Parts: sequence; C-alpha cells; structure tokens
Amino acid sequence: MSRESGHDQFAVFDEIRDEFFDDAMERLRALEFVLDNGSHGRINRSELIGNFRRLALYLRGQAAGFGLNALCTIAHKLDEYLADAPETLPPRIWIDLETYIDELSKQVGSRGTEIQPDFSRLPQKLASTLDEIEIRRIEVMLVAPHGAQSHFVERELRQCGYRTSVVPDTVLALSMVVQTKPDLIIISAVMPGLDGIDFAIGLSAMPSTRNIAVAVITSLDRDADVLTLLPKKVPVIFKGPNFADDLFKALDSLFMI
Repeated sequence: MSRESGHDQFAVFDEIRDEFFDDAMERLRALEFVLDNGSHGRINRSELIGNFRRLALYLRGQAAGFGLNALCTIAHKLDEYLADAPETLPPRIWIDLETYIDELSKQVGSRGTEIQPDFSRLPQKLASTLDEIEIRRIEVMLVAPHGAQSHFVERELRQCGYRTSVVPDTVLALSMVVQTKPDLIIISAVMPGLDGIDFAIGLSAMPSTRNIAVAVITSLDRDADVLTLLPKKVPVIFKGPNFADDLFKALDSLFMI
C-alpha cells in the first residue's frame, strides 16, 4: 500500500466520523426541543421513550465503531434508564433526560477528544416498584445475557439498594469496567465470545481492575472443574433454591453489606 493510498483511507475515516458528529449533534438538539415541549404535555409516553431509546442505540452503535468509549457507555446507560420505564412516568424524567442529553452533547461536541464523565451523576433506571427503596452509592455491574434470569438477579440487587447496570456482552463490559470502576461485578459463568470464567480471572489479575470485587453466578454443579480455575477471592453464586443465601454470602464476603 502506498503512502498516498494510506493517507486517503485516513481522510475517508475522518470524513465519515465528522459526518457522524454532525448528525449526532442534530439528533441531540432535536431531542432537546422535544424535552422543552414534551414537559408541557405535547408528547406521549411511547413517543418519548421511543425517541430516546432510538437515539441511545444509534449513538452506542456508532460510538463503538469509532472507538468512542465514554460516549458508548453513556448511551448504554441511557438505554438502560428507559428499558423498564413505568406506565406513569415520574416528573423527574424531564430533568433526568436533560442530564443525559447534556452529558452526550459534551462527548459529541468534543469531536473525538473524550471528556471523562462523572458516571455517578447519571440518573439510575426508572422502576416504579422500587421508589421507596433507599439507593446506596454502591455500583454493581451484572454481566449476563438479557433474559428472565438477569432481570431477576438485577431486581434482587436493586431491592438491596444497589445502583445496577446490566451488560450483555463481556467485551463491552471490559471497556465499561475500565471507565466506570463499579464497586462489584457479577458475571455469568457462561457467556458468548469471551467466557465469563475467563473474564472473571482476567479482571482479578489486571492491575487496573484487580481491586474491584468480582463474583460469578452459574447454574453449573458446585463441583464443576471449571470453577476451580477461579481465584479464591471470587465467590460463586449458584442458581437454584439456595440462590438468596449464596448471594448474601457473596456480598458479605466482599464487604458489600
């Protein structure tokens, strides 16, 4: 490949990325207008949720392709925030969404020079059944495929007052862990791509993540050989009738209670 052709490739990449930043900023400004008008009753629930989730999915996909990790993470958290929104939206949703728009706009406006966000400032997901639970400033990342099981585990964690996020992909989770530094990561033992056991071992060994508490959740037998590969400091939570007890023991051993 000639030096000139290599230069042309970089020029095309920069052009496409600039087009993304311009388009993303237009979408963000459009939703700012939606918030200004929607707060006065001019937009219904489904429109509001749909517009913002489409934005989140668009930004997350594009940001991942361009290596914009902070933008990708904020977009993921916005999608999570809206995923289980109650039928009757609380008044705080307008301020919450303005916060997300503000943080996303900072990242898009920097045009590739990422600004380290304060992830603790981002509002937690809407959930009408947990309104009276005091939310503690303990961040728990659940790395597990989407489904009934992950929903159940997340609900249990939120009942304990933890701030939770669910990441269904170990590769994406690695990027988010490095950025957000959660207090605890609970990983499903079986994951597509990078296996959950390997991921837990890697997090426990890397200097940048080895001080983060890690636990593994699994439906494997307690004497499964693969579980012996885990570091001793990584507790295992077994699915089944003793799940609640195992979860409590794991949280207690990691000083999360």
